[in-house]
Amino acid sequence: SIRTKRSFGDCQLHLEFATPGEVHGDGQHRGNSGVFFMDRFEVQILDSFGNQTYPDGQCASMYGQCPPLVNASRGPGEWQVYEMVFKAPRYEGKELVRPASLTLFHNGVCVQAEREFIGSTEHGKVAKYSGTDTTGPIGLQDHGNPMRFRNVWVRPLGEYDGGE
Repeated sequence: SIRTKRSFGDCQLHLEFATPGEVHGDGQHRGNSGVFFMDRFEVQILDSFGNQTYPDGQCASMYGQCPPLVNASRGPGEWQVYEMVFKAPRYEGKELVRPASLTLFHNGVCVQAEREFIGSTEHGKVAKYSGTDTTGPIGLQDHGNPMRFRNVWVRPLGEYDGGE
């Protein structure tokens, strides 16, 4: 896996990816990867074109928490685009006052619209919030599948203060 050296909170992330062109396996064993915000919140990357798997594990799901509104996946080996707006959680002291949320366009189709994460992504465990971090690295997961990425960029989003 790789991750940024810099930490990000609220941000826009553009990512283009291609799952393997030759299909081997099915379910979660087909072009499996992911994007992590703050090392805690995962957006699934998977070859979901004609591939049956559990709903909150398919491409563009908030992994283990929320399936996408629609499967917008292209065929194996084709370039796909994620356009994401991530909003980091907010705390007052140790109290969570705003959960992390995600808006995601997959190949131009809105599949997550300001959807809140119920907590950190943990496979097979109930998600929960811990800590009070509001920034962290962005990572691309290596899940043992030969993935390709290009045109990856991130832009921090700050509160508009009316300044010049």
